[in-house]
Amino acid sequence: MNAPQPQPPADTAALAGELRVVLSQLLRRLREQADGSDLTRSQSSVLLRLERDGAATATALARAEGVRPQSMAKIVGALEAAGLISGSPDPKDGRKTVLSLTDAAREEFRTGRLAKNDWLTHAIEGALSPEEIAGLASTTDILRRLAQSP
Repeated sequence: MNAPQPQPPADTAALAGELRVVLSQLLRRLREQADGSDLTRSQSSVLLRLERDGAATATALARAEGVRPQSMAKIVGALEAAGLISGSPDPKDGRKTVLSLTDAAREEFRTGRLAKNDWLTHAIEGALSPEEIAGLASTTDILRRLAQSP
């Protein structure tokens, strides 16, 4: 005799849609906490990639970001003009330039993250009960697994 298969507790498609909307709203609120950022999404993405992966050439960045080299040249130019990245000769091939974050960019990342964490801490403490905070804490591993799934 076949045992009945467990059913998901909710319609997963509806859950996925609601989760996407709620996470988008939360991300928007977090972005609002970074004062005065005039960077485009492409520029922010390049800065985050340089922070995460380290120094890279414009060609490598274009490939990683999925943009044409000409488009990356414009992004790099704007970031250099803003004092957020700088270039130095590639030690392996002096014809290439290796781009890296400046101290100013690192400081902006640090202060922006502090502002976001501060806002989120106050929002959690102000809007949630201790039981809800415990429940939220238990979901972070689940959300991490979702974020890392193929």
